[in-house]
Amino acid sequence: MSWFHLVRVKVNWTALLILAHFTYLLIGAIIFQMLEREAESNNRNHFQLEKLNFLANYTCLDGPDLEKFVQVILYAWEKGVNPSGNSTNPSNWDFSSSFFFAGTVVTTIGYGNLSPSTMSGQVFCVFYALCGIPLNLAFLKQLGKCLTIHLGRLERGMVAVVPHKRAVEALAVSLFFITGSLLFLIIPPLLFSYVEGWTFGEGFYFAFITLSTIGFGDYVVGTDPGKDYISLYRSLAGIWIIFALAWLALILNMGARIMENLVILTHPGFKKHDEEDKEVSSSKLEVTSKI
Repeated sequence: MSWFHLVRVKVNWTALLILAHFTYLLIGAIIFQMLEREAESNNRNHFQLEKLNFLANYTCLDGPDLEKFVQVILYAWEKGVNPSGNSTNPSNWDFSSSFFFAGTVVTTIGYGNLSPSTMSGQVFCVFYALCGIPLNLAFLKQLGKCLTIHLGRLERGMVAVVPHKRAVEALAVSLFFITGSLLFLIIPPLLFSYVEGWTFGEGFYFAFITLSTIGFGDYVVGTDPGKDYISLYRSLAGIWIIFALAWLALILNMGARIMENLVILTHPGFKKHDEEDKEVSSSKLEVTSKI
């Protein structure tokens, strides 16, 4: 009977997660459609109107010629060449930009605004990612352990001030979260806004989309041909991404543990069945080792 109850709990929990996941996706799809579809239609109509005005002002061109020119611009953009400006625009493959690109590969951000165009570059990118992604995960894991050690030291240092362990843990985690938010989610967007000419909201949006490894590519630092960036600007941005990812991963792990504890508090049966699973697994290992 207990085994049947355990299976039922597991199935119910799995079914609940599946239902919640796809419900969340459906809600997101509906809201994004409501928010963005009209704006897309307006932008499309505005672009078509601009093309008609352009043809009216430059009668030497006809519709097919303009479409060919638009295709040339799109091709240049897909290859990472900014159509605005001239041939003196900064290179996308200087050391700073290449370092930044390498960081987006191993962190799986992949903005999509820049990619290798040569066959040799594409082949190297594949093998570079195959080796670099596991290396980056190992590095982030080790960096997260170091941050956890420092967080533990902070908690031990605060025990002398606040005798309650739960209060110390909550306060230490809060300080860790607030400090990391300032260093990785507040100050960098301010700097990006100042350098790139974005609003703070756009800078914060870029920071979050980057650190969550979503990487749409609609906002990317150091790509405006009309601005003079310092040579290490994009390299510093790449270093910010690495350390911020480690901090964010630790925060997400803490959030997952908090959710797990909440589930155990609200449904004590989950903890009991989890312990039973561990006992069964350990007994199986003992039997296997004896055999």
